[in-house]
Amino acid sequence: MKTSSYLSDDLLPSLGARINYSTKLRKYIISPYDSRYRAWQTFLILLVIFSAWICPFELAFLRNLPNNLYIADNIVNTFFAIDIVLTFFVAYLDKETYLLIDDPKKIATRYLSTWFIFDVCSTAPYQPIGRLFRKQENGLGIRLLNMLRLWRLRRVSSLFARLEKDIRFNYFWTRCTKLIAVTLFAVHCAGCFNYLIADRYPDPMQTWIGSEMPDFKMQSLWTRYVTAMYWSITTLTTTGYGDLHAVNTQEKLFDIFYMLFNLGLTAYIIGNMTNLVVHGTSRTRNFRDAIQAASLFAARNQLPRKIKDQMLSHIIIRFKTEELKQQEMLASLPKGVRSNIAYNLFFPIVEKVYLFKGVSYSFIFQLITEMQAEYFAPREDVILQNEAPADMYIVVSGALDMRASMGGTCQIYRRVKAGEVFGEIGVLCDSPQPFSFQTTELSQLLRLSKSSLMNAIKENLEDGTTVMNNFFQKLKMEEEVQGVEGPSSTKRGEEEFDKCSLNNQIINRYVDSDRTEIKPNKFIRKEIECKRVTIYMHPKRIQGPTRQNGKLIALPSSLEELFLIAGQKFSGFSPTKVLSGDSAEIDDINVIRDGDYLYFL
Repeated sequence: MKTSSYLSDDLLPSLGARINYSTKLRKYIISPYDSRYRAWQTFLILLVIFSAWICPFELAFLRNLPNNLYIADNIVNTFFAIDIVLTFFVAYLDKETYLLIDDPKKIATRYLSTWFIFDVCSTAPYQPIGRLFRKQENGLGIRLLNMLRLWRLRRVSSLFARLEKDIRFNYFWTRCTKLIAVTLFAVHCAGCFNYLIADRYPDPMQTWIGSEMPDFKMQSLWTRYVTAMYWSITTLTTTGYGDLHAVNTQEKLFDIFYMLFNLGLTAYIIGNMTNLVVHGTSRTRNFRDAIQAASLFAARNQLPRKIKDQMLSHIIIRFKTEELKQQEMLASLPKGVRSNIAYNLFFPIVEKVYLFKGVSYSFIFQLITEMQAEYFAPREDVILQNEAPADMYIVVSGALDMRASMGGTCQIYRRVKAGEVFGEIGVLCDSPQPFSFQTTELSQLLRLSKSSLMNAIKENLEDGTTVMNNFFQKLKMEEEVQGVEGPSSTKRGEEEFDKCSLNNQIINRYVDSDRTEIKPNKFIRKEIECKRVTIYMHPKRIQGPTRQNGKLIALPSSLEELFLIAGQKFSGFSPTKVLSGDSAEIDDINVIRDGDYLYFL
């Protein structure tokens, strides 16, 4: 059973309950979400609109009910009587458990204790009853009882409440329709009631309509009704031309209460319309305020024109992409749903990036759940040269220029296009970014933070090794190929490549001269736990007055390797013990901290 077409506050399931409104109910029990029952309710709304108009009209203008209206009224009552019977077979949603209750006894008890009496009173055939007992089926008393049919208007209120939450209907026009309907109903009722007072007053000449139209009772029904509506609308809008005004005391009292009611109704309508209009223009107002604030900030601080343009471009692109609300939408969803969305949006792009060639599916899936899509305007700096390595980016659409400043001049090395990655040098080498990247057109980028990447590497050691292999192979290839623009094709790039701690501490140690394959466990341990220590020969082992200089090294993964390195650094020396700065013997490599001073015996 499809229920997506009817959105309601009642569609909230309890914890642990399955959202499955197609569950088979008991025999002869109707689901409130059944499309046929919804269609029946919609049909009744049309009858409610008819009742809302005809009841005040009959009360004021029709002392003798015509046969066609008499028949129509009873047909309408018949449909609502059928609905009363039908309600005893409609399941309801329990407000505590949010489960459909299909027990006939509980359904009957609930209906009898709530709206049953009101529904019966609003559906009873008062005209036939009056004709049967008094032989006057449309007396004033009968017409007053017919006003109980206005109880049916609660169905219209429920309809508008549902339509306002239904995304298939425009919220603005739904609210406007509701406000117009309320206004027309108020005008109709007030005009009918005011005419009823004049019609029942003993002296027709001393009434609001009789003073201007002495023979108003002889006028056509259409003329009298239009005149009543004219008075009602001019009074509601506080126009008050003065041609129709209260004459007797009863009319004056009614006008007082009507104008007091108009104060509240007008405030309600104006407040709602103001809210709708302000909501539609608030984004534009906020955009103008942001542009003005940025311009004043740039002028006050005498910023260069280039920086000012970048600020304004960023505000403009944020305004244009605000409706997407990607991050707000993803943040409001469960993690599993966010992961599936990220997979469908980002996986085809990320898997083609050279850095992630050969890694496992789970590794890429773990990364894309941490990525964020961002938009950048043309000529906007994404990464600045010598900036701290915080993020790397993947280009989804658009393009960027890779730049570097050398000798006071800015040089463009190459164009980064869709499907490529940038910023990985600083992130993977843990060094300041060697290049700046500036967009050349509107670009959508996927941002991956350094911490997210490193956490994924910690949990997937072999995949981390593959990532670093891909990275170093790319650098080596760009070194070997002449004319290829890259981080090693210029003197600046070579300096940055030499500074890369991973390159100095890992490649030279774990990469053979004939190949660029990295040993997984040692590589990852070095990348994650890269500690630097200063080693010395213990003073007891130094012969003569000559003082041996310390050696700054990268801490290896075991004491055996540490002794081997010490033997290489201090020729002719084979240490067997290592002491800390306070002469404590060290027997576990894990207790050594970054920056410690070690002494060998």
